[in-house]
Amino acid sequence: MNITIHDLLKRALMVGALELKLVPGRRTIVVLPQGESEVKGDPQTPERINDLLTPVMTPEARRALGSGWAEWNFNLEGKGPVRACVEIKMGLPHASLFLDRVDSPSAANAAEPEPAPRAAPEVARAVEASRAALVAPLPAAAQIYDDGMSGGSSRAIDALLTKMVEMKASDLHLTSNAVPMLRLDGEMRPIPGFEQMGPDDVQRTLLPIVPARNREEFTRTHDSDFAYELPGKARFRANIFVDLRGMGAVFRVIPSKILSTDDLNLPKELLSLCSLPKGLVLVTGPTGSGKSTTLAALIDYINRTRSQHIITIEDPVEFVHPNKKCLINQRQVGEHTDSFKRALRAALREDPDIVLLGEMRDLETIAIALETAETGHLVFGTLHTSSAPATVDRIIDQYPAEQQNQIRVMLANSLKGVICQMLCKKVGGGRVAALEVMFGIPSISNLIRESKIFQIPTMIQTSRKLGMCLMNDSLLKHVKDGLVAPEEAMNKSNDKASFATMLQQANIKFDPTLAS
Repeated sequence: MNITIHDLLKRALMVGALELKLVPGRRTIVVLPQGESEVKGDPQTPERINDLLTPVMTPEARRALGSGWAEWNFNLEGKGPVRACVEIKMGLPHASLFLDRVDSPSAANAAEPEPAPRAAPEVARAVEASRAALVAPLPAAAQIYDDGMSGGSSRAIDALLTKMVEMKASDLHLTSNAVPMLRLDGEMRPIPGFEQMGPDDVQRTLLPIVPARNREEFTRTHDSDFAYELPGKARFRANIFVDLRGMGAVFRVIPSKILSTDDLNLPKELLSLCSLPKGLVLVTGPTGSGKSTTLAALIDYINRTRSQHIITIEDPVEFVHPNKKCLINQRQVGEHTDSFKRALRAALREDPDIVLLGEMRDLETIAIALETAETGHLVFGTLHTSSAPATVDRIIDQYPAEQQNQIRVMLANSLKGVICQMLCKKVGGGRVAALEVMFGIPSISNLIRESKIFQIPTMIQTSRKLGMCLMNDSLLKHVKDGLVAPEEAMNKSNDKASFATMLQQANIKFDPTLAS
């Protein structure tokens, strides 16, 4: 039998409770004269809280909740009126139901229940209602965080980010009711010396550095991206979000110094891609594989060796390139332009030689990128694919079936290179990139045009002298050089059976169960 809000309130009265709280992720809370206590049972969920409140919520309360806050009275069967308070904050449902007025003469004799004043000091504004509780979608004006915290000091987040840089971590994770965590060499670790942060602590830490535009976006969508800089130390790509516990954030470090192609030990053959007059060059790989770092190194090489006009379109701007031999305009989506596709359309009228597209997100963006490459520009972009053949398939599959033959021809003519990379943990600490490299040579172009994508790996393998390389070959070289353990390389391989054979032929011992 489903328990109703009336059942919960009657049980709370039996133990002398003054208030009942419903908080996502926690069991039902009763507030007694001596303090709070959680009752036995499963933790509340936003959906469950919504189901409990909806039957007793008045139409006026639903409308009031559109501004982020609502109070109303309802009758508890045989006991009298209860005051309910609901607020939209952090996008998660919390509710407080006050029992201290039950059985009071004034409340019992009231002909029409009147809501308590919103600013009443005794009202515990602890309850957040989910958007599902609303009849209409949540208005953009509703606040999901305490904007009053946005004017504080950035000292706390600066200390965390400084620690992150000192420990050479790639990411900082802040989550409500958790200790700050770092990603070190691919693994999550708590930061030594830091304590668990509550929801308000996270807000006080983050909001002082969130730009006003991003606070407004965060209010509407519950997440937002922006960049933040510690002068002289690093820039950071930040994402703020809301989860079951409250506000959270992830910061990815972007070194202030742009690493060169030599610093990254990129194959010399890749530099030929930087000399192309036109075409499409893609850097691909999973999130966190170093695509942005590789792209920045290639753009920096062009900046030092060519006299061209470069336009970058990013979300957000990560590496900041000073003008060297090139003129560089860097545009941030949301700040300097509405979208990737709008900025890319505009770039065609801004006399570029080279366009860097931070992410090819959808069909329209891919189509404009191909058009830009075909009309005499060099376009660099990124995709979340794990191999060169998968990259070709991903682009073609974005189009309707009736257009795919035409796109194969366009892609065969425009695609000049694919660099697919994977970061592996190094023996002794740190990480190193394994690269799959494909160049748009005539034989590769013919395979794309004839829809023989499955033959591309063989063509890459037989064209090693040109600098092309399969991911397994790159992984094997790292293992032979002692940079990467065989088990780590096996975990990163897309074709584990073939890689196991390669290890056996090289007389390298490994755990055979990893190949299955």
